[in-house]
This record gives sequence, structure tokens and C-alpha cells, in this order.
Amino acid sequence: MIDLGTNTFHLLIVEANGTGTFQEIYRKQHFVKLAEEGIETIGAAPFARGLAVMQQFKQTLDEQHVTTLRAFGTAALRTASNGAAFIEQVEAQTGIRVQLITGEREAALIHKGVLQAVPFGTERMLIIDIGGGSVEFIIADQREVYWAQSFPIGVAVLFNNFHRSDPISPAEISATQTFVQQQLQPLQTALTRYPAHTLVGASGTFDVMENMLVHNKIHPHHSYLNASAFPDFYNKIVNSTLQERLNMEGMPAIRADMIVVALILVDVVIKIARIRQIVISAFAMKEGMLYEMIDK
Repeated sequence: MIDLGTNTFHLLIVEANGTGTFQEIYRKQHFVKLAEEGIETIGAAPFARGLAVMQQFKQTLDEQHVTTLRAFGTAALRTASNGAAFIEQVEAQTGIRVQLITGEREAALIHKGVLQAVPFGTERMLIIDIGGGSVEFIIADQREVYWAQSFPIGVAVLFNNFHRSDPISPAEISATQTFVQQQLQPLQTALTRYPAHTLVGASGTFDVMENMLVHNKIHPHHSYLNASAFPDFYNKIVNSTLQERLNMEGMPAIRADMIVVALILVDVVIKIARIRQIVISAFAMKEGMLYEMIDK
């Protein structure tokens, strides 16, 4: 399957093993940054990068003799004025048909993926997947989803609108926090009805946190982090320059620019939900898609 995200295009090839699970064959990601020039319109350079990556993916699919394929477009392709034109060009040049999915559908797939990686019990958890164009939130336990919503406040949106100084200025931090708090009013309301004090983080931002904060990973598909470790990490990252972050051990160069606004978002969520523990999931929307394909 292919996930065409706002920042990253992912290709994941697996083989179903007959037991409802899969064996991973090939995984690749490219940081296309479709919203580099704004999420309202895909700029010429990211448009060309995206097409080039899809052509590479097509070559890999042919080499791996893939027989069943699904390709999903998310926030940037939903939002951009030329998103439909990009999808048309992808099909014209590669034969790959990209299906646009809603934020709500994205949240449902994330939940399915996280369920395969993280042990859920009777306690409700707050799942968050931070993308470039949108952020999905799900409140769920092992039995059911109580609430889910997608918000158009991904890291590319926050970065383009608020992060202009190096390091980010106190005024920019405050403006980002205020904007996020305003946007997440529905989340605050949902948490009043369905409290959840464990945060399950999926995708890039949480991968960075795992790289830099989790030193003894026991489980292959998830790891645990006490929320008390977050404030020092937050302050270290938010008060650093881009060059200082690039020099930090465990910091991927492609995430060093937008990690600041991502952590401001996470900090707001931790405070809103009064999070005590963070679980980092190795699975998210891609794996949710695959399990759904296997079930069908």
C-alpha cells in the first residue's frame, strides 16, 4: 500500500500469512513535503518531487510483483487547489489510482493499526497521529472507539504559520499554543466526557521521541515513556536552533525543522488531557489499511 501524506510518502509491501497478520517484505519512505510552499496549493517543486517518488514506487511495485495495491491521499491532497491535478498526473504517469480519504476515515484506520501494536485494556487511551496537514485524535479502549476527530493543524501548517525565528521566539510559541488550544476545543469537550490519561502516539514526532528518550526498547511494536520525562525534552528541543537540533543524537535531519511546533502541540495535548504515560506505537494508518485489506 501507498500512503501519500503531506510531508511523507510511504510504500509498504507485505505478504499475508494466512493467520490474519502479515510479513513485511519492503518499506520505504520519502520526505516529499507537499506543503513546503503552503497547504493551499502544492508548489511546482514539491509537485515534481511527488511525481518522481510515485514513479520510483511504481518501479518497486513491478520489481516485487505486487498484485494488490491501494494508494491513499490525505490532508494535503484533500486541501490543495491542485490536489486533484496531482492525483490525475500520478495515474497518467504510473497507472496508480490514488483514493482520497476523509480525516474521519484516516482516524479509523489509525485506530485499527495501533490496535495491532499496542496492548489495550479497559482503560481509555488517547491516540494521536501527527501528520503534516492534519492531526487525528481517537479516544478508545480495547472494546470501542468513544470519540474520534481530525483537525487541520498538522506540523506543516503550524510551521508555515508560526515558526519564523531561529530558535522559535516566545511570542511564536505563545501564538502556536493559543491557536492549537482554540482548534482543540472539541477534544477538550470529549475528554471531559471520556477522560483518558494515557497518550498513544503514532508516526514521525513520536518516532523521534522514541529515538531520543527510550534507551531499552523491550517490545518490537511499542514502547513506554513516563510523561514526567517530557518537559525536559520539550524545553531542550524548543529552545534550540535548527543547527543544534541537527547535531543532536537521534534527531533525523528531515524532522529537525518541524519538530519544535510538533512538540508544542504535544505539550498542549498532555496538559489538556493530564497525561501520565505515553505509549509509542510502531503501527499507524498504513498498518490499519493492510489489516483491513487482509480481513477483506
